[in-house]
Amino acid sequence: MKNLLSETLILDFSHPSLKALIERRGWQKLPEKDRILAIYNFVKDEIRFGYNVSDDIPASAVLADGYGQCNTKGNLFMALLRAVGIPCRFHGFTINKELQKGAITGIWYRLAPQEIVHSWVEILFEGKWRNIEGFILDKQYLTALQGRNPDVKGYFCGYGVATDNFANPQVDWNGGDTYIQKEGIKQDFGIFDSPDDFYKDHRQKLNWVKRLIFRWLTRHSMNRNVSRIRRN
Repeated sequence: MKNLLSETLILDFSHPSLKALIERRGWQKLPEKDRILAIYNFVKDEIRFGYNVSDDIPASAVLADGYGQCNTKGNLFMALLRAVGIPCRFHGFTINKELQKGAITGIWYRLAPQEIVHSWVEILFEGKWRNIEGFILDKQYLTALQGRNPDVKGYFCGYGVATDNFANPQVDWNGGDTYIQKEGIKQDFGIFDSPDDFYKDHRQKLNWVKRLIFRWLTRHSMNRNVSRIRRN
């Protein structure tokens, strides 16, 4: 259990920006369920959906960016949870790249690997492990995406979504599991104490050229696409 509350290079919860955020929001003083819910809603809706420079950036960098995707939002979520005494762990996967189609387009989509590294966070609540994935898309983005596809009620895959209930996805936390990309999962790498442990052996399958292209070009194009969707 000590490992599931520990600080790491990625889960840098003693960083001044994270400590100031927790103090400002008063999260430490809340009952356990309210503590988790407040942090969950903050990461889901106040940290917007977007693509950072890499998956393994520290939580403080995600907070500074103000946006993130499954892996980077997970870094921030885990760091904030551990800072307020909530045990959590990392579950690693890959997802089919079709899940990102629409957010990534054209040549950038063709250059992307067929499977993309993905993760969710597992929290220990009331003696059970809960799978938490529903924080990836902010409410404004998801609502705009639903507005673009008003006739889709069930299965939907694309634009950062893979769910069998697009009209009412399981993204609001009330003590159980939340999901928004689960239906796109391909490989299951298992459970790790921290993202640091996972990224020692698992990285996006990009050579150094594609990695540089993603860092300097692709992700900016993706973020512009996401912003356009959110505005409409």
